[in-house]
Amino acid sequence: MLQVKQWYNDLVGLLFPNLCNACGEALYHNEHLICTKCLYDLPFTDYHQHEENRVAKQLWGRVPLNAAMAMLYFRKGAKVQNLIHNLKYNSGTDVGVVLGSMLGERLKISAIYQNIDLIIPVPLHHKKYKHRGYNQCTFIAEGIAQEMKIEFSEEILVRNKATESQTKKSRYNRYQNMKDVFQVNSAESISGKHILLVDDVITTGATLEACANALLAVGAAKVSIAALAFAE
Repeated sequence: MLQVKQWYNDLVGLLFPNLCNACGEALYHNEHLICTKCLYDLPFTDYHQHEENRVAKQLWGRVPLNAAMAMLYFRKGAKVQNLIHNLKYNSGTDVGVVLGSMLGERLKISAIYQNIDLIIPVPLHHKKYKHRGYNQCTFIAEGIAQEMKIEFSEEILVRNKATESQTKKSRYNRYQNMKDVFQVNSAESISGKHILLVDDVITTGATLEACANALLAVGAAKVSIAALAFAE
């Protein structure tokens, strides 16, 4: 019976192969979502070990954060971009949980990410959420929460309005573009707490700046930031 089941699984795998979300090659039996080679080759930053890393420095003077980091370097045309693309546009929510778990493993051993009370993903505007069907950051937050044994919520922080692309805007215009975009639904849920704010890719940091300011304005004691990747 076991041999028949294995034969059936092999046939299904041959006709409908499970592919690596990073390189697109077929996965082996013991691999899940990301092949072993790609896992080994991922460009980790190790920013969780360094308080004064490039992500943190990019946000200095803009919002008072406890800590900020990203797990991977994001480069166009590379494997990390493929992972993020599959997470955001190909319903690769399982990839988000797996990567979130990997991120959580690093935060758990980091001296600067201790005593976190609540994890909150960066929210999508309701129109984008309806179009995509999910918020990719929620699944990253779920993976972190499972690894760190900390509660997460996607209902406390909401996005009130859609915004234009930040790419070609000046720093001031990026700030203006994000001003009053985010709102906290339940101030009592975060009052006096250390919040971990989770994003997929950090580029200008304007979105995270606006989110953190919204949380701090209604009583969060501390806000730390963690993202999957940092666009160099």
